[in-house]
Amino acid sequence: MKNYTYMVECSDGSLYTGWTNDIQKRMKAHNQGKGAKYTKSRLPVKLVYAEEHKTRQEAMQREYAIKQLTRVEKLKLISDLKERIHNDEVAGTSCHNK
Repeated sequence: MKNYTYMVECSDGSLYTGWTNDIQKRMKAHNQGKGAKYTKSRLPVKLVYAEEHKTRQEAMQREYAIKQLTRVEKLKLISDLKERIHNDEVAGTSCHNK
């Protein structure tokens, strides 16, 4: 089973970091107000970053590491991912995050 560390942008512009083994299901839960307490009052949320990990432990460790970053550092991660995706699309390849 794949595991993911992800960041969402909330309606107030804040960022929330979490982990899951099903991103689509988790995004749906967040946007139905059934996700994290933090995001419940900041709907809707939009997925802006995700990394794939082999194990739950790796995803949880990465979640913790990202939560220790400053907002500027988190925005840089998001920006770097968008640039990689764009470059992969231009080159005609797919983007893999781990």
